[in-house]
Amino acid sequence: MAAIRHYRNLLMGKRQPPVDYIERTQDQYSALGYPAYRWVDNDDPPPWSPLEKPLSASRIGLIASGGIYVHGQVAFHYKDDTSLRIIDADTPNDALRATHFAYDLTDARADPNVVFPLETLRGLVTEGIVGELSARAYTFMGGIYSSRKVRELLAPALTERLSEDQVDLALLVPV
Repeated sequence: MAAIRHYRNLLMGKRQPPVDYIERTQDQYSALGYPAYRWVDNDDPPPWSPLEKPLSASRIGLIASGGIYVHGQVAFHYKDDTSLRIIDADTPNDALRATHFAYDLTDARADPNVVFPLETLRGLVTEGIVGELSARAYTFMGGIYSSRKVRELLAPALTERLSEDQVDLALLVPV
């Protein structure tokens, strides 16, 4: 499975070249009627905690901004939606849905792993590369224009949940 190889390489430190998304994001926001996007510029470096045990013995949490939800949950539905969805780690792929205002959903709807690699991570656990998955994964609809809302509402809620889940590290999957 190509997705498993991709994430194995990513987790093992083999990186691909960065995606040039700045111009694409600026064009998308302009087309949606937003003023020019102002990228967040933090004065302080992000906190960093080195992994204290091998990846193969670690519990990993998943956070993704691709607007994934489970059939039966309320879909994300408006710009600047700061709500999140909790998805059980054993949720089958065919129960996952995608909605988002800022990217083409074709691939995410065909295979949610492209923006929410839950099945891929389960494969990495089976292979012994990752120790275990947190019982819950979290999604939200990225493209939140207000960095203040992300900083004051969404990020603390996610941090609290990851702490409750006792994860050793979190995989952040931006869209």
